[in-house]
Amino acid sequence: MLRITELRLPLDHAEDALRPAVVRRLGVADADLTGFTVFRRAYDARKKTAIVLIYTIDCEVRDEAAVLAAHPGDAHLKPAPDTSYHFAVRAPADFHAHQRPRPLVVGFGPCGLFAALLLAQMGLKPIVLERGKEVRQRTKDTWGLWRQGVLNPESNVQFGEGGAGTFSDGKLWSQISDPRHLTRKVLTEFVKAGAPEEILYVSKPHIGTFRLVSMVEKMRADIVALGGEIRFEQQVTDVLIEQAGDMGHMRGVTLASGEQLRADHVVLALGHSARDTFTMLHGRGVFMEAKPFSVGFRIEHPQGVIDRARFGPNAGNPILGAADYKLVHHAKNGRSVYSFCMCPGGTVVAATSEPLRVVTNGMSQYSRNERNANAGIVVGIAPQDYRQDGASEGPVNPLDGMVFQRFWESRAYELGEGGYVAPGQLVGDFIRRQRSSAFGGVQPSYKPGVHLTDLAQPGRESLPGYALDAIREALPAFERQIPGFSMPDAVLTGVETRTSSPLRITRDRQHQSLNVRGLYPAGEGAGYAGGIMSAGVDGIEVAESVARAMLGVALG
Repeated sequence: MLRITELRLPLDHAEDALRPAVVRRLGVADADLTGFTVFRRAYDARKKTAIVLIYTIDCEVRDEAAVLAAHPGDAHLKPAPDTSYHFAVRAPADFHAHQRPRPLVVGFGPCGLFAALLLAQMGLKPIVLERGKEVRQRTKDTWGLWRQGVLNPESNVQFGEGGAGTFSDGKLWSQISDPRHLTRKVLTEFVKAGAPEEILYVSKPHIGTFRLVSMVEKMRADIVALGGEIRFEQQVTDVLIEQAGDMGHMRGVTLASGEQLRADHVVLALGHSARDTFTMLHGRGVFMEAKPFSVGFRIEHPQGVIDRARFGPNAGNPILGAADYKLVHHAKNGRSVYSFCMCPGGTVVAATSEPLRVVTNGMSQYSRNERNANAGIVVGIAPQDYRQDGASEGPVNPLDGMVFQRFWESRAYELGEGGYVAPGQLVGDFIRRQRSSAFGGVQPSYKPGVHLTDLAQPGRESLPGYALDAIREALPAFERQIPGFSMPDAVLTGVETRTSSPLRITRDRQHQSLNVRGLYPAGEGAGYAGGIMSAGVDGIEVAESVARAMLGVALG
């Protein structure tokens, strides 16, 4: 098989134009092209009036060697790489006959889901412990917060089957290095579970919440069919660590019910909001460290404004879909401001998991046909910004980031005047430093609702002053890239504090904790992923390390 890259065709090309283009590019007769598939389709929208589709094509020809010889030095025509997944190891059929402890996976978000699936596929029959509920009941509880302002601290946007990614845009791309094509494994499993096949080739695949629900259920059924076990509403409240000198060894976990489960291999696939579990692990001496994250607001514009700014006269083209954006600004105070988790045609959602706190996030359905576009506009912060001891140097307590997040989430609840209503302000008023009193042409999508206020009111600021100043400077700068971005009626909704985990549970090359053998910190909560795709890939790699350790195979 050969791979053609950078095959460019007009946006409005005919449906049957691809095959002739491939034949011309290869320089072969039509009969010599025995088959081809689209591996990826992207677009170049730098010229809005002449948007071009860019294809990567895998093709079969009768004499590959002759074709390659006819194109010496062509960087865009090469043998196609093997993108299929190959299992690192597999357990023998009688492996569990010897009463070995089964591996545990704590958390059933994207990372835990793929860790459990891979362990099951390798014959290791994992037990999954998820503190929240199964995905459909969890969806009902989440709607309870959005519609009635009633929070279930154990079943919400953050906790439950599918993790935080279930209530998101369902983005399935990442900028991680992927020499083994593990992202392809993630996409392939999603397609098997019911995702549209186009996610295998579009440049920025996404699924959306409603489709993710049924897919997660299908993947759960696959794990169970392979001998795995999924236990919902099972919160891990303690870890059993056997100490031997300076190194601990996992021996199991304790659940909220008091039950203890024996295990020598535990995948810790926590989400970034498992604050009580972080506190417990820190108390048990599991090595962790503070890390940078970001805080800010959600911003909403009419989706049509973004479409026209990005695609010009081609706005609304079904191939292009709803337009997205990616923005960054380096402010004069040294802070970086950037767009985060942009959700075309989506909604801003209540994402708190703790009582009397307000947290925002963004979500889209597969159709991306809601009236507004939304994104986080966030400011990067470092551990020194949130340390609680007032020191100017030395290590920062890993739990200090949680204290910082909680303070601003509680402030947001106060500014929203209760009921999980979020504080908001029109962009024009925010730039002019005046309180907003009425919405304009942009109606906010956040439920339970938005209370207009002054997000930068002295003494009642919604974020640290340096973050407010940096965002106020960035908005007009973003206007120069996307006309209409700083439109006066656009809405800022606060606060976005959980862009990533505030700490990292540090691990070694074998994906194990630095000071607890058999404990495998993984995914977003452990500080090793940021989104569905990277979390899924991390789950795969951690599962491979667990399997190697259990089966006695050294890491290559």
